[in-house]
Amino acid sequence: MMESLFDFAQIKALLAREDFNICFDGMHGVAGPYAKEVFLNKLGVPAEQLMRCDVLPDFGKGHPDPNLTYAADLVKHMGVFDAEKKDAPAFGAACDGDADRNMILGKNFFVTPSDSVAIIVAHHKRIPYLSKGITGAARSMPTSAALDNVCAEMGLPLYETPTGWKFFGNLLDANKISVCGEESFGTGSGHVREKDGLWAVICWLQILADMNKDKPIGELVHVEHIVKDFWKTYGRNYYRRYDYEGLETEHAVKIFERLAIHMQEFTSKAEGNSSVNFQYEDPIDGSVTKNQ
Repeated sequence: MMESLFDFAQIKALLAREDFNICFDGMHGVAGPYAKEVFLNKLGVPAEQLMRCDVLPDFGKGHPDPNLTYAADLVKHMGVFDAEKKDAPAFGAACDGDADRNMILGKNFFVTPSDSVAIIVAHHKRIPYLSKGITGAARSMPTSAALDNVCAEMGLPLYETPTGWKFFGNLLDANKISVCGEESFGTGSGHVREKDGLWAVICWLQILADMNKDKPIGELVHVEHIVKDFWKTYGRNYYRRYDYEGLETEHAVKIFERLAIHMQEFTSKAEGNSSVNFQYEDPIDGSVTKNQ
């Protein structure tokens, strides 16, 4: 399927450049065999550029979550927190245990999931599967507004949904959107109606391949260049997520009850100009989701 969605010849040319190499981390999950088939057998990537692509039932006693914490080996190899690491690969990526989520890295650079989906939409014409046009895009409520900025500039419908892929599924089924994503490292499109980590990774390789097709050796357009140019064009959005682990349900309920009481007070604070108790009415089935 991937060969029908992308220009593998163009991507293969990028991967053959002497100034471009990658590191893909399968995290011992099911993405590994697919990564081997695509990167090794189809695109000619050397085996040493793939890590943890053998499937293990216990994920090698690791936590197969593609983020800066649990993909620490990849993050270190890419020099994300070490700008002095000059031998870092040009491109890095990881997929989680069931291959539906992804993390994108550049040389000494981390791409937030919110920026990643927005950049895919901004550059969708470089991706054969999306090049004829997209119907719209969607993001989950906790995801930054980077995608909103792109859709506004391109005149595309933008849907903000509650957390949960089922809301994207309704929009994809109705052809209201072509691309969707969430800050928890999930990205997807209508090709499978689900999150697809490897698809997102290849989207980035396709964008890089197209942007570098006429660039001489030594003048490579890097992931960092793409993201910073995106910020210049659409602005840079910041967001913060707090995870409370091991919290008793009754305590969590009390926290949100207190937040609801003081919600209006937050609008006068210096930290922001609005506060929202998110509510969503599904435009497809009319269902209503409250208290997000």
